[in-house]
Amino acid sequence: MEQINNIQVVPCTSSNYLRPFRVHYNQNGTKKSWDFMQTHDSVSVLIFNTTSHCFILVKQFRPAVYMSEWERSKPKPLQPSEEESAEATPAEPKVPEEDKAGETSEGTSSHQPPASAGVTYELCAGLVDKPNLSLEEIARQEVLEECGYDVPVTKLRKITSYRSGVGVTGSKQTMFYAEVSNENRVGEGGGKPQEGELIEVVKVPLHEAMTFAFDESIPKTMGVIFSFIWFHSNMSPKYKISTNV
Repeated sequence: MEQINNIQVVPCTSSNYLRPFRVHYNQNGTKKSWDFMQTHDSVSVLIFNTTSHCFILVKQFRPAVYMSEWERSKPKPLQPSEEESAEATPAEPKVPEEDKAGETSEGTSSHQPPASAGVTYELCAGLVDKPNLSLEEIARQEVLEECGYDVPVTKLRKITSYRSGVGVTGSKQTMFYAEVSNENRVGEGGGKPQEGELIEVVKVPLHEAMTFAFDESIPKTMGVIFSFIWFHSNMSPKYKISTNV
């Protein structure tokens, strides 16, 4: 999963997932503009294995996270005082941006982060891109494909829906909760390799969940944190857990 090389950044002229737009509008008499993306809504599922008392998450490499970390690791521009001291030494040739975009594992920048910088822990999730299926049916498919559990749609409990990426996409995600057992495990999961998915199934024990959620050294989505808090707030009597965070 973490052997990433031959990285190339190129313009995105068309996409099946994102469509950029700019909207002009008046708000209280003031003219404004905003850039945004149209994208699919999504579903996510908090999976709890009642046999082993653990949560089932997925772990995968996210290019957007990786490129964000790469951008963050670039050297900061020299401050005025530093620029003055640098005048005494010859400046190194500047590498054109177009050359940087084509760097590969054989000629990577010294500031390129390790591939692990782009790996995140997430809830099982998927895009709402099948108009003939309900949200529950899409969620069921994702649980089966990514985590290997066969869960009837009647066993999916809706937690809530909310807006994500409100400054860029404004898309809606609907979150479900599913209890599974080892008997529901019918496959290894891992997603669809033919579609480029490479997903690792991860177990988080119930007694470690809140520590996991708030450990900033573990890269995770907000959905993981929120869903763990929801579980502790709503399922604590059933599983006799402390609600102290």
